[in-house]
Amino acid sequence: MAEAPVLGGGAGPLALDDTAFGARFNGPLLHESVRAELAARRRGTAATKTRGLVSGGNSKPWRQKGTGRARAGSTRSPIFSGGGVVFGPHPRSYTFKVNRKERRAALRSALSLHAGRGTIAILDTAAFAEPSTKAAAALLADWGKPRGTLVVVTGEERGAGLSFRNIERVAVLAPSSVGVADIVGAASLLCSAAALAELTARALGSSRAEMEGAGD
Repeated sequence: MAEAPVLGGGAGPLALDDTAFGARFNGPLLHESVRAELAARRRGTAATKTRGLVSGGNSKPWRQKGTGRARAGSTRSPIFSGGGVVFGPHPRSYTFKVNRKERRAALRSALSLHAGRGTIAILDTAAFAEPSTKAAAALLADWGKPRGTLVVVTGEERGAGLSFRNIERVAVLAPSSVGVADIVGAASLLCSAAALAELTARALGSSRAEMEGAGD
């Protein structure tokens, strides 16, 4: 059974759930989930004007014959400066679907990766009832794990979030906002006990009930 040290308190290591933190690494599934999350975060607002949207060009720029130049009907044409853009980007959604079971399996794989490397720890938020960036930096230095570090705390643990948010190469997120891309992109993971419980519940979902039902 995997364990995680408790930082900021005198408690011993905390046992991690075998199902959520002992899963087999699945690279292709992680890759698909990370791509889906990053694609969903794209705003997709890039836009250009076609020749039907640019202003001007209501009359021919010069007469049809006798000038020695190629005929032209409008300055909205893409060949003119200020004309429309051909095949330019337009607002769109980049999202694509990943099944719920796949998302949960990818989350278990990402959490298990940190558990296997020993780069996950539990934060005792009682030590941060009052915000203290100095104490948070000292705690990370004592832990000795590489940055960047992802700190996951709940909304009720505001003091801990304020303590860590201004430290270089440290990101603070709520459990509901943490995605597979955030966990995979972090070199180390620091969670409060309450946040860890929420992540574990998300990773398990209905998988445990399905596994127990399959064994009946």
